[in-house]
Amino acid sequence: MKRLAILSGILALAAPLALAQTSAWSTDSAHSTVVFSIRHGGVSNVHGRFGGVKGTLVFNDTDITKSTVTVTIDTSTVDTGEPARDTHLKSAAFFDVAAFPTAAFTSSGVAKNGSKLTVNGNLTLHGVTLPVSLDVEGPSTPVEGAMDRKPHSGFTATTTLSRTAYGIGTGFPAAVVGDEVKLTIELEIIKQ
Repeated sequence: MKRLAILSGILALAAPLALAQTSAWSTDSAHSTVVFSIRHGGVSNVHGRFGGVKGTLVFNDTDITKSTVTVTIDTSTVDTGEPARDTHLKSAAFFDVAAFPTAAFTSSGVAKNGSKLTVNGNLTLHGVTLPVSLDVEGPSTPVEGAMDRKPHSGFTATTTLSRTAYGIGTGFPAAVVGDEVKLTIELEIIKQ
């Protein structure tokens, strides 16, 4: 009986320590963006961005490989600096934002890769879910936010996707609109 009481006491003391190993962070949407680059007509690259990036990160303070991230992106925020092109990108010919207003990423694993991270997960875009692998720099050293006085940190992630694998712009051959899309994801996160 005495052993059971000691064991219960140890478990009761260990529970808060186990909980302290993780912390919740959410994206600072005003300072998070997804930037893309795609070849146009085989002669130049067109750049654009998505705002409306929202997500949460459960950060394991003792083992970053046990961390998780989920992010959604508002596809209607696509901005290439050319309003007519942006309207076309929002149409059913490309992103079809009326039917698919968001893209979503959910991590399935995190691995250390030297001083960087590899974050694997599933990206749902245009109604299609495919596995992706992100090369990630970060997290940056947390700093106190000037306005909210909470810790802020950041990540930069890159990957390359096939637009046609997601059923985007399939009516346009790669000679007109490149198939390979390079993404750079900038996430600023705030500790909750």
